[in-house]
Amino acid sequence: MLISIILPCYNEGANLGEVYGRLSAVMRSLTEDYEIIFIDDGSTDETQAELARLAESDHRVKAIGFSRNFGHQAAISAGLDYARGEAVIMMDADLQHPPELIPLLVEKWRQGFEVVNTTRNDPPDIPRMKKFSARLFYRLINTFSDITIPENSADFRLLDGKVADEFRSLKEGSRFVRGLVSWVGFRQCFVPYDASQRHAGKSKYTFTRMVRFGLEGITSFSVHPLQIATLIGAAVSVLSFLYAAYAVSIRLFTDQAVPGWASVLVALLFLSGVQLLSLGVIGIYLGKVWMEVKSRPNYVIRSTFGMDNKRPPGFNRLRA
Repeated sequence: MLISIILPCYNEGANLGEVYGRLSAVMRSLTEDYEIIFIDDGSTDETQAELARLAESDHRVKAIGFSRNFGHQAAISAGLDYARGEAVIMMDADLQHPPELIPLLVEKWRQGFEVVNTTRNDPPDIPRMKKFSARLFYRLINTFSDITIPENSADFRLLDGKVADEFRSLKEGSRFVRGLVSWVGFRQCFVPYDASQRHAGKSKYTFTRMVRFGLEGITSFSVHPLQIATLIGAAVSVLSFLYAAYAVSIRLFTDQAVPGWASVLVALLFLSGVQLLSLGVIGIYLGKVWMEVKSRPNYVIRSTFGMDNKRPPGFNRLRA
């Protein structure tokens, strides 16, 4: 029985030796055979050279190099496409996902769980802004989308082989893996862990990337923003009609002057803002449709190390 571990990495050259050593030690303690698949997401440091060295020294290590930076979700998708194991573990290469937790994930899998997720316990010194933004992210996702993702969920999980096959069968270009894990279903459980500090380097998730990540999650699994824009438009239309009726009644039945430029300007600006907001929401969805219709691949591979290049990405294993 084979377990595949996939690790997206972007400029993680200083971490690879340490993560490989700890990961190999943990996997040798298990009875299952294993393979380690690194996905170099267009790194500009020594990541590719380090991966080539590891693949040459250990036949269990395999590496995929992207032609440019396609993003974390695309890297996970590539790892799933090439993984051959009856179970697939996805984790980051910065050692914030402790390899020592893997035996517990495997034990839960042996107990019959087909998806073993993890939830992160943040260290006490985490910045307040980061904690607030993370909490807001999950609040928005769970409020405005049709899926439920527990707070502090991580992209550190184990998937049974048949769940990985379902992922491979998905054709959508915009990938939000945490949402897809919730959407596919199967028997799932959650394992908490204490987050570690990065071994080296700095986080690649800026505030801007987190905002994009949140928008991707909401718009990938819900049309609620469109419905909300429709409701706001209907409410504003009703208010505008009432205001127009008020203005006409004042003009016809009283000697009072209709309120002047200030009220008109405020109403005009308010209506214009609502219209632009609604158009923005529609534009996000329209842009996603445009990207999906083009059917471009999620990633382009520049090089591989230690892999069978003849097997195309997206290959579905035949299961007994």
